Amino acid sequence: MAIDDPVQGPETDDRPTRPGTRTGAHTGTPSVWSSLRPLVLRLHFYAGLLVAPLLLVAATSGFLYALSFQAEKVVYRHELRVPVGDRTLPLSEQLDAARAARPDGTVTSVRLPSEEGATTRVLMSTPDAEESKSLAVFVDPYTAEVRGELTSYGSSGALPLRTWISELHRHLLLGEPGRVYSELAASWLWVVALGGVLLWLARTRASKRALLTPERGATGRRRTLSLHGSLGLWAVTGLVLLSATGLTWSKYAGENIGFVKDQLGGGTPAVSAALEGGTGGAGGGGHEGHESMPGMEDMPGMEGMSGGDVGIDLAVVAARQAGLDGPVSVTLPTEGTGYVVAQTDTQFPVRLDSVAIDPANGTVMDELRFADYPLLAKLTRFGIDAHMGLFLGVVNQLALAALALSLILIICWGYRMWWLRRPTKDRKLSAGRAIPRGAWRKVPLTVLLPLAAAVALIGWFLPLLGISLLVFLALDGLLALRARARGRTART
Repeated sequence: MAIDDPVQGPETDDRPTRPGTRTGAHTGTPSVWSSLRPLVLRLHFYAGLLVAPLLLVAATSGFLYALSFQAEKVVYRHELRVPVGDRTLPLSEQLDAARAARPDGTVTSVRLPSEEGATTRVLMSTPDAEESKSLAVFVDPYTAEVRGELTSYGSSGALPLRTWISELHRHLLLGEPGRVYSELAASWLWVVALGGVLLWLARTRASKRALLTPERGATGRRRTLSLHGSLGLWAVTGLVLLSATGLTWSKYAGENIGFVKDQLGGGTPAVSAALEGGTGGAGGGGHEGHESMPGMEDMPGMEGMSGGDVGIDLAVVAARQAGLDGPVSVTLPTEGTGYVVAQTDTQFPVRLDSVAIDPANGTVMDELRFADYPLLAKLTRFGIDAHMGLFLGVVNQLALAALALSLILIICWGYRMWWLRRPTKDRKLSAGRAIPRGAWRKVPLTVLLPLAAAVALIGWFLPLLGISLLVFLALDGLLALRARARGRTART
């Protein structure tokens, strides 16, 4: 991870000992790694020093977000939980209760209770609703009593507590301009993490055990470095995955990632709910090609429904007959569309199938099985759900909290090392030194040119990474010019 560079002297021994880092046995020429190492050190130092504050904010807010799932269950217990009754009422009655409580709202979708004692969540659009947010009305499925209403955000159904922490994590509560911070953090996280691992693996150590555990008997900066490096090695895989998944919905890099996914045929498919002839839920017409579900015509309330709306209850029955078991959500018809019933179970093995139901006769117009998703779309869904703490429930959330806490500790230890290696320790305001400039000149041209091309390509694909790297280089160049000017002044 971040902000470590070697101390010149006996306090630490950063001399590489692995075969790839030694000088040539016969020629005495430096290996590729030994020439690259100062460059990696300098990049690691500056990136860690300047980007670590953004990472620290992201890690702290991410830690709070991981804990917010369980906190919501306590804070909003009245809205989320009810005593278990003898039988559940039809969904249509529950929707009527929600509409009566909020006549200014339009029901858009319904989340059915996922377990006994849970409320039905009726989502509404209201005139004052913000973008990507809706009003959630919580209805007791046994009595149709409205238990309360809260703002709900996004497909995950985050309530106000989790939404506030999520927005702090994503854009510092600043809206669209604030997204630059999170994209910068995600763009640099994998760079700093992988660079730190390379430096840590190349260090001299008495035993392989010291690679994964803090060095026994070490004190001062050496102990801090041991804690920093070993924990970074344990956490690096998770941190790189967080960086990659975070970039998928970033503003600038996300557009490039989405384009590549589409070109590779990895776009996320969606079930088609469009009605033939463009008729809405209240009309019939244009359904000649659909056959009713077996037994649908014998269901209560189906008589004479060929040109009307079968209703949400029978739409759910049709979806259940199509194989959609477990927790589901139902999106209500709009003009020209039918019902969409989708599974919402993100526990492993996931149940994320969806079907479109014709409101005129309850037939399945289209179905989409998660098993039929392109592999890249599946991996994207798993990655994003894992990043959001949805994939494996509480296990996922605890893993996220552990990763975030690890990143916080790694950053704090990195800054402590930077502080401990200040050149004049009797001056409390002095700070740690960076690796000397000009490290790139030691890299062989056959390595430097391909490396520069790769960096340019990555900088184009991840624009904020490329722009910030250019800013770092410009800043370093200005500091070099100032140092030269001071040197000339001192000589004269």
